[in-house]
Amino acid sequence: MKVLVVGGAGYVGGAVTDILSRTQHEVLVYDSLVFEETYLKDTPFVLGDIRDRDLLGKYLSCADAVIWLSAMVGDGACALHPETTREINEESVRWLAETFEGRIAFPSTCSVYGARTALCDETSPLNPLSLYAQSKLAAEKSLHHSNAIIFRLGTLFGISDTYARLRSDLVVNTLTIRAVTEHRLRVFGGTQFRPLLHVRDAAQAIVDSLEINQTGIFNLHKENSSVHDIARQVKALVPDVEIETDDLMFQDTRTYRVSSAKARLHLGFAPLLDVSDGIMEVKRIIAGRRVKDPNNCRYHNAEYLRAINSSV
Repeated sequence: MKVLVVGGAGYVGGAVTDILSRTQHEVLVYDSLVFEETYLKDTPFVLGDIRDRDLLGKYLSCADAVIWLSAMVGDGACALHPETTREINEESVRWLAETFEGRIAFPSTCSVYGARTALCDETSPLNPLSLYAQSKLAAEKSLHHSNAIIFRLGTLFGISDTYARLRSDLVVNTLTIRAVTEHRLRVFGGTQFRPLLHVRDAAQAIVDSLEINQTGIFNLHKENSSVHDIARQVKALVPDVEIETDDLMFQDTRTYRVSSAKARLHLGFAPLLDVSDGIMEVKRIIAGRRVKDPNNCRYHNAEYLRAINSSV
C-alpha cells in the first residue's frame, strides 16, 4: 500500500513513520517543518505546505491511504491565529474529503467533550471549549461520509522517536520536566481529569487502522487520571520532589474521562505503555542531558509559534 503521511515530521508523525518503516508499505512523508530545520530520517520526504493544493494533490493522487497529522495543535497555539487555524485544521481537511477517495486515518481530540463529569463515549454530548477543539470537530464532520477512521486521542505523553522534538506542553511531560529540573511541582486545582495515551500507542493504532474496514469515530486512551494522580506518579519516580497544591484553578477548565471500549472491541486496541513509562522516558533524556534546555520555547507549540511570529 502507498501511504502518504501528511505532517509526518511531527510528534505523532515520528512514531508513525518508525512503525511504518517496519512494514511492507511504501511510505512518503509530506511536511512543512514548522518546528524543525531538517528532516533526518531515511523515509522519502517532500517539503511542502498543506495549503499548496497543487503540490500536495500531486502526491495525494498517487496514494492508496493518507495519514493526516498536519494541524495547528493545542488550545494556546490555535488561539494565536484563529484564521490560520481554521484554514489548516478545517478547510484543508474539507478539501481532503472532497479530493481523496482512498483510506484516511485522522486524529481528532477527546477535548471535543469539554468539561464533563460523566464518562464519555463516542455518543456523548460534545462541548468543545476552545478553537482547537472546535476546529477538530469541524474536521470530523467533513470526513463523515468518506472512507475515514477518526481517532479522538487522549492527552498524549512520552517520547515519540529519536528525531521528533520533545513536547513540553503536555501534562505528563510538563510535570516530569519540572520535577527533574526544579525538584518542585506546583499543581493548580489538580482534580481535573485527563484521558492519557502514550504517543507511540496512538501511532500504532493509527498505522493498524490502514488495513481494516472500520470507519467512524473511536476514542483512544490508556487511563483516566487526575492531575493530582499524575503528580504523585512523577514524585514516586523522581526523587526529592515537593508537590505544592494551589486551590486556584488554572485557566484550562477542561475535565473529562473517556471510554475506549469501542476501539478495544472493534479495533483490538490494546495500548502497551502507561504513565510511568512516559515519566521514565522523559526523566532519562532530561537527566541524561540529551535535551540541553527542556524549557526552550521550541518544545512548546504556542510559545514557539509566538516567538517566531514576533521575530518576523
